[in-house]
Amino acid sequence: MSDTPRTSLPILGDAAPTSRRELAATMRERGIPMEARKPGWLRVNVPGGERYQKVKDTLRGLRLHTVCAEAHCPNVAECWGGGTATVMLMGDVCTRGCRFCNVKTAAQPPPLDPDEPRHLAEAIAELGLDYIVVTSVDRDDLPDGGAGHFADAIRRLKAIPRLLVEVLTPDFRGDAEAIRTVGRAAPDVFANNIETVRRLTPVVRDAKAGYDQTLDVLARMKREFPAIVTKSSIMVGLGEREAEVVETMKDLRANGVEILTLGQYLRPSAWHLPVVEWVTPERFAAYREQGLALGFRYVASGPLVRSSYRAAELFLRGEIEARSAAVR
Repeated sequence: MSDTPRTSLPILGDAAPTSRRELAATMRERGIPMEARKPGWLRVNVPGGERYQKVKDTLRGLRLHTVCAEAHCPNVAECWGGGTATVMLMGDVCTRGCRFCNVKTAAQPPPLDPDEPRHLAEAIAELGLDYIVVTSVDRDDLPDGGAGHFADAIRRLKAIPRLLVEVLTPDFRGDAEAIRTVGRAAPDVFANNIETVRRLTPVVRDAKAGYDQTLDVLARMKREFPAIVTKSSIMVGLGEREAEVVETMKDLRANGVEILTLGQYLRPSAWHLPVVEWVTPERFAAYREQGLALGFRYVASGPLVRSSYRAAELFLRGEIEARSAAVR
């Protein structure tokens, strides 16, 4: 069970409602936008197919958690069916309680499984995937935030021929040595998500997660390990202004980020922040053009785009292979 009730949204104050009906009434009284009906462009493919089922069964059999399932990702059919999976290390209980995320929270999650990195590498080798994204819950209860666990998993995965490894890590509270621990393991791509614009960060993210802290983590990784591709992601539809999104893009570029994804925020449950706006495909296209003009190597921007997104990963494979060939 979560230590933080799903009703304890900061926008509602301390007197949290105890039912969905009370939640709706409270939001109306305080002028907080209610979520409108989803538009037609947010249609999602139903998961299926032989490869999708194999990925699902194998990961479940080895008791590995995936953000695809935990966060109800709308692209699970495309990714699992196309040879990509996003696996979540360090269990399925997070020490933070961001108001957009559906992962369980607790101050003291269960201990780490020391065999998890080995099990992960075994599963990926068996599945024959060519691109793996490894993410995790936040583990502020651990001295290094789980950086050593991450590094162990990266090294084991890098031993699999032709497998590219992307990591989407916690911010480790900005700890420089934890970031170096991950960098020394040499993932192909390092991602840390900014999530939203500066103004909305205190409402959307946990108090331990800061806008500038994320920028500092990304900047340090690029500065100390320049061969690693850096990446970040922005959710839109939470009440941000277009100018704020562009400003966030500029901040990311100024800190060395090369790859950017932008997607529509989808509310996981009635207890999470409401969708303030359904951003149109046309505006997503405009954000993509603005991002490319700012110098990002690649921008994936669309209603169903997520931080781990198949099109971006295909681009990254080509980019990383080209860099490796140039070095040789």
